[in-house]
Amino acid sequence: MSLDVREGDFISLLGPSGCGKSTALRLIAGLSHPTSGRIRWEQAQDEGALGVVFQEPTLMPWATVEDNVWLPLRLRGATKYAVRDEIMDTLRLVGLEKFAKSYPRELSGGMKMRVSIARALVTHPKLILMDEPFAALDEITRFKLNNDLLEMKAKIGCTVIFVTHSVFESVFLSDRIVIMAARPGRVIRELQVDAPYPRDDVFRTSVEYAAYTRAASDALHEAMGEAA
Repeated sequence: MSLDVREGDFISLLGPSGCGKSTALRLIAGLSHPTSGRIRWEQAQDEGALGVVFQEPTLMPWATVEDNVWLPLRLRGATKYAVRDEIMDTLRLVGLEKFAKSYPRELSGGMKMRVSIARALVTHPKLILMDEPFAALDEITRFKLNNDLLEMKAKIGCTVIFVTHSVFESVFLSDRIVIMAARPGRVIRELQVDAPYPRDDVFRTSVEYAAYTRAASDALHEAMGEAA
């Protein structure tokens, strides 16, 4: 596959299961290594410049919310006292400042995912990779977190690459939708979503949104046909 990512982009990777969306994220994150080709960064990446949010929250069940968010800073040698303000600022950004002392077992599914997002944001990354973070949540919670994610991106000004199976989610969140097909995993189309930000529930019910979702759905059906 070939993909250019520009600073400030919100890119969704959309495609059928097994087409390589999650593998692409792992390659970008450095968790896997390409057997051929290369990933080129325009600038050297500072420590903490990249954050990853996985499909599951992957929280430490024995640790409080603030300790879970502290983890990436702790691994860099920072004491909790020294970064207490950063942790609380990040929890405030995801709406969980009142739950700093809570444990994962005391949180809803949506709140656990917010903690996972906070843990990715606390290092102030320039690029955030998100691998279907809302797939297991109910529709109401998913819509709310979609709204919150766009608000957070606007506040911190990062770049996002987001993996999803949902046409509706990809259109609402993205300015670019990259359609992938399987066997072999590859990019077959790219759709530009020119609707301005911020986006809200009015956009979700607009004629413009319906047209974009129809175009994305047609492209996804094409991808699934090519994989058959």
